[in-house]
Amino acid sequence: MEEFYAAIAEALRARESIALATVVRAEGSTPRNAGAQMVVWDTGRTLGTVGGGTLEAYVIRDSLAALKGGEPVLKEYSLEGGQPEALGVCGGRALVFIQPLLPPETVLIFGAGHVAQHLARAAAAAGLGVLVVDDRPEFLTAERFPGVRTQLISFSDVRASLRLDQRTHAVIVTRSHAHDEEVLEQLIDQPLAYLGVMGSRTKVRLMFQRLREAGYSEDLLARVHAPIGLDIGAETPAEIAVSIVAEILQHRHGATGLPLSQKARAVRGEEG
Repeated sequence: MEEFYAAIAEALRARESIALATVVRAEGSTPRNAGAQMVVWDTGRTLGTVGGGTLEAYVIRDSLAALKGGEPVLKEYSLEGGQPEALGVCGGRALVFIQPLLPPETVLIFGAGHVAQHLARAAAAAGLGVLVVDDRPEFLTAERFPGVRTQLISFSDVRASLRLDQRTHAVIVTRSHAHDEEVLEQLIDQPLAYLGVMGSRTKVRLMFQRLREAGYSEDLLARVHAPIGLDIGAETPAEIAVSIVAEILQHRHGATGLPLSQKARAVRGEEG
């Protein structure tokens, strides 16, 4: 058991997505008793067992679905022969609780300049994981980015070097337009939760024009938040960082971005 729980701890430290499946009730004849556990990685890898055979195959299937949905599920499996939904002929039933154990959603920051420093702090304060990427080791120091992860990567190798999924909020704030476009082209068709690029309206217009000429569709371009952030009149790097994190949270929660006082007045008007 020590090895089993050590593997869970190591997976969590490595920010891997895993599901813990536990038999919480076993009735009649079942392969394993209550308390049997199995870990399922999002790659399909497993550790432990809840009984093997068809039952285990279905638990793995449902664990992968729970990882994709991000919510725990309680599933009952019949092993009673003759039942339409039966998975075997042992004669029992098993109730299995499947708990996804997911790493925090990550703000992936490309570029390690002044805005990135404030953005890393603001995102971490909002409870999000942070990974700062740059191709200059002297910028990725603990003094500049205390308490957050950093990774030295060439901007041409982003797609091959990083995990990009629906729990990733990517923010492109590199030191040059060329690097911004280089990163954006690698991310634009990835299944990200959020994708934003910092820049003026003129810069964004020219960038989108070049992407259209390169054959990228309007649907893909519509996924890009650019210029990035909410309109709060931000000017300084710290203010810009706040506006970016606010937009990420707005997008994450499907919120309106309206002032709460304005929403309250609207509700009062409807009630009156």
